[in-house]
Amino acid sequence: MKYANHIVRIEIPSLWRGRKHIRWELNPDVNILSGRNGEGKSTILNRLIRQLRTRPTTGELQQNPQFGVTIDFDPDDAESIRYDIIRSFDRQLVQAEGMPELPGTHIVTELDWQLYLMQRRYLDYQVNVGNRMVQLLTSGAPDGHAQAVAASAAKTRFQDIVDELFSQTGKKLDRTSNEMRFRQYDEYITPYVLSSGEKQMLLILLTALTEDNQPYVFFMDEPEASLHVEWQQVLVAYVRELNPHAQIILTTHAPGVIMDGWMDCVTEVGDITVD
Repeated sequence: MKYANHIVRIEIPSLWRGRKHIRWELNPDVNILSGRNGEGKSTILNRLIRQLRTRPTTGELQQNPQFGVTIDFDPDDAESIRYDIIRSFDRQLVQAEGMPELPGTHIVTELDWQLYLMQRRYLDYQVNVGNRMVQLLTSGAPDGHAQAVAASAAKTRFQDIVDELFSQTGKKLDRTSNEMRFRQYDEYITPYVLSSGEKQMLLILLTALTEDNQPYVFFMDEPEASLHVEWQQVLVAYVRELNPHAQIILTTHAPGVIMDGWMDCVTEVGDITVD
């Protein structure tokens, strides 16, 4: 299966009962859809994702378009695209059928559950990076050591970013553990006891890291909802730093996330709407 590098454009006819035809030409790096509450930002994002969502984290275009949605890839003969979704609304977790019992983990919200699932992905990422480093160090190549150091640089940078963001509350990642846990002063804590905003930021950064520098589409629906304004301003830059091959598509109605150099990437809902 041939994977796309990014989405070029989307079209959504009849967003609301025969009205609002959407045509959105996308940047390959950062796309910020802005508009007032109720203007259709999340609906556009949800319909785009639904057209892709045939299996977890891989969006193979469906044969029969949902709601008439059409999506163009780069390259245009690609059949699928890797993607991740981060939603900002943290709600009480409803025990779903088939969900395992998780005693002692204190998983009570949807963000908790996402972080629990991300733990496995984080462990897999570390194994993959470790294997690459061993191969590079034993390859005999003149620059093998330098390449091995570069392979681990993203994880180190992730750890540095998290420590910097959480420093005001005395939290630091425990770098001696392969599991995701923190040390706060003299106590070890799990991610599940973090604040809603801290959980969301951690989940966003972990997702970007574990994409492992591959082309991905990173969907975020109003990520500013739980984030401090200073975190909003650095969010896009940090995601791009951890995965420069990610195409970011996010919705927002707050100015914070579009500051710090990303104003040219903002599109108003009205600008892509044809009634």
